[in-house]
Amino acid sequence: MSFNDQDPFAPVTADLDPQETAEWLESLDAVAAKHGRGRAREIMQSLLRRSHELQLNVPLVPTTDYINTISPEDEPKFPGDEAIERTYRAWMRWNAAVMVHRAQRPGIAVGGHISSFASSASLYEVGFNHFFNGHDHPAGADQIFVQGHASPGPYARAFLEGRISADEMDNFRQEKSRPKPGRGLPSYPHPRLMPDFWQFPTVSMGLGPINAIYQAQFNRYLQGRGFKDTSAQHVWAFLGDGELDEVESRGALQLAANEGLDNLTFVVNANLQRLDGPVRGNGKIIQELESFFRGAGWNVIKVIWGREWDALLANDHDGALVNLMNRTPDGDYQTYKTESGAFVRENFFARDPRTLKLVEGMTDDAIWDLKRGGHDYNKIFAAYQAAVNHKGQPTVIIAKTIKGYGLGKSFEGRNATHQMKKMTLENLKDFRDAMRVPISDAQLEADPYQPPYFKPSEDSPELQYMHERRRELGGYLPERRTNFVSFALPEEKAYAVPRAGSGNQEVATTMAFVRMLKDLLKADGTGERIQMIIPDEARTFGMDAFFPTAKIYNPNGQKYMSVDRDLLLSYKEANNGQILHTGINEAGSMAAFTASGTSYATHGQPIIPIYVFYSMFGFQRTADQVWLAGDQMARGFMIGATAGRTTLTGEGLQHADGHSLVIASTNAAVVAYDPAYGYEIAHITKAGLERMYGGNHPDPNVMYYLTVYNEPMLQPAEPENVDVEGILRGMHLISKNPADGHKAQILASGVSVPWALEAQQLLIEWGVSADVWSVTSWGELRRDGLVCDEKKFLYPNEVAPMSYVTQRLADSKGPKLGVSDFMHAVPDMIRPWVPGSYATLGADGFGFSDTRPAARRHFKIDGPSIAVRVLEQLVEKEKIAPSVPQQAIDKYRLHDVNAGTSGSAGGDA
Repeated sequence: MSFNDQDPFAPVTADLDPQETAEWLESLDAVAAKHGRGRAREIMQSLLRRSHELQLNVPLVPTTDYINTISPEDEPKFPGDEAIERTYRAWMRWNAAVMVHRAQRPGIAVGGHISSFASSASLYEVGFNHFFNGHDHPAGADQIFVQGHASPGPYARAFLEGRISADEMDNFRQEKSRPKPGRGLPSYPHPRLMPDFWQFPTVSMGLGPINAIYQAQFNRYLQGRGFKDTSAQHVWAFLGDGELDEVESRGALQLAANEGLDNLTFVVNANLQRLDGPVRGNGKIIQELESFFRGAGWNVIKVIWGREWDALLANDHDGALVNLMNRTPDGDYQTYKTESGAFVRENFFARDPRTLKLVEGMTDDAIWDLKRGGHDYNKIFAAYQAAVNHKGQPTVIIAKTIKGYGLGKSFEGRNATHQMKKMTLENLKDFRDAMRVPISDAQLEADPYQPPYFKPSEDSPELQYMHERRRELGGYLPERRTNFVSFALPEEKAYAVPRAGSGNQEVATTMAFVRMLKDLLKADGTGERIQMIIPDEARTFGMDAFFPTAKIYNPNGQKYMSVDRDLLLSYKEANNGQILHTGINEAGSMAAFTASGTSYATHGQPIIPIYVFYSMFGFQRTADQVWLAGDQMARGFMIGATAGRTTLTGEGLQHADGHSLVIASTNAAVVAYDPAYGYEIAHITKAGLERMYGGNHPDPNVMYYLTVYNEPMLQPAEPENVDVEGILRGMHLISKNPADGHKAQILASGVSVPWALEAQQLLIEWGVSADVWSVTSWGELRRDGLVCDEKKFLYPNEVAPMSYVTQRLADSKGPKLGVSDFMHAVPDMIRPWVPGSYATLGADGFGFSDTRPAARRHFKIDGPSIAVRVLEQLVEKEKIAPSVPQQAIDKYRLHDVNAGTSGSAGGDA
């Protein structure tokens, strides 16, 4: 294998005292023989700990033998009735497979996955029967991240529980066309599509693990802040071994270890297969994962072999079987489970005469019945119990299973099993027999496309037992609740500073937002519920002023002497800190945002995340996570600071954001704004808080995205009778030009508004009277237009509604020009609804390092460029002479980047 291929205990010199060494080894042998391997392991662990205390420099052993971590003698007694539990688990497995199979009937064939839940049913059921606390448990509910492709399992359990009907099972993957009464069941865990059932989206593989880590961290944060006692709540994340190749799956493991998140357990379904074939055909994924997690500081529990192997391992006195297990690659293990007991005897045990002798008294059928640990209730229960009892570290349980387990030879372990969605009549009969489901051949033969579900009478002992287990654990899961404690929203005074303007001081909109945030943090009822999430750029954004007062969350407090302890703005950490400082880590920040922004549902405690990030790195890098947050119905504010293609002066190509608003427009849960002034930010923020947490909006499950800039400028005071509706709906008139001349309308957003005002003045010289509009949200204007178009399309006999853009510009004369510090696609969003002539300017292409005026001149979006483009539009309307635009181009030296003047210097980068 590619890891741990050297013996870490290999002596560099000859043994100085072989006799003494032999005595130590004999003592260890005696302990193992008399008290068992578990006790011998305890002694070895104690010796290793003492070796570190004595500074003997004994290296870490990243992997252990390919056997169960918990020895049989250390396993607790299984507390339940295994026979009953296995009986209704078999019914669930039947119903889950049949639900997917029925969804492939002729004319439908909507897909689905059978094999993932088949391999992991026991892993889930031990949890549901003995560990997973529901919402009515005195300690609070656990959070269960169900592996996406295993969704048929929870549906099948809910069917037996009476929470999902047989008709709804037939609506699987037909959420709109529902052939039967009731709800449609989404393909995977999607809270937005099934908001009373699913809590955590997981099927964008890799995002479940990182979100589970930050959910566990948030649980501790919530307790540290004094909102709720979460000490007994546990986060369980069910993952696939192939999924752990995703960077996000492993990238945050150190955070869980560093913060000692013993409220977190990963359960890895190690069926050795990903979607197309083996995860590590030539290697051993379980050993690799053990090494990786242990190196990251996790407690590792391997559940590899079922109880049928215990006697063989106990008789493996010379370690031949363990050695064979260690040397056999995963590709062989996968093949064995597609063959037979005779094949396993010949190709596995017969590779060593000593191991062949171990099984000489076993029949081929008995060898075939040697099970993997992930299908053994005793082994799983022991691992789960050890995980919840372990303190100081997160735990990963790596359970070896068979993909397609129990589905028959056509499914088990096959490379194509992930894509196999339906069964033949023979498959159905074999599966029915294996699961001991009381369904007759005649019932199956009547319609092989529609085999029946099975559910016994409600008074059956199995269902009574199942209901009692969930009652004792606090109710059914999965379940999502949305009742949360109410709190007072900020009063008007919290928004006073940005609405008053900046006087003679030049202030960037980033700083205008931060000054408002300072007052929001003081607001009774709201302030303490704000969680600031900052990925290591607080000083850039002017937010380091919050360090001494709000403090940075650290569960361990601050145990070191800070280098800036004597400064007014010192760096202070505390276990009740309000700021989550995630480091250079946008993926972690977005996972934290999701946990915080869904706390209203997960914990009944609304927390308002305000995530401030470089707009380029935050939205572009983590758009998939923002999509997941929308699915999970997160609420909060994302602040894209240092926005714009030309505004983050000097930083260059990778930092120059000209498209985050385009990406934001693709997410239906994101309400995106590009405000120009502080007073606009104030109204948008107030409206956002009222929509998300005021309790009166029909769609509160949104995230607000505000782009803010680092370019200092004079912030005007809020005008009298300001058009608040226009600000919130997407556009308002900020400068109506009273001068005579040809009319034009300039629509600008964000940092480009000053360039539009500059162009307004330049155009007077050419006999043009231009009005300037501040477009606060191109995206919201587009959504409004699409809604109007849809109504016009679907209800042709009714009076068609007019889009907001059309309404506002209906009486405005002259050509219209849209401009921003983003690519053309941003102002182009509203093109279908702009009456009359409409053109756009934009910063398409890659950014570069230069001054703001030079960059804006290069992209032709500065004041003179706006003026020239308006003149060209007037030529097209035959309002002015064709020679005028060229005169303006020459006058402003439009082709010379050094002639640019639009923009100032300064502002942190």
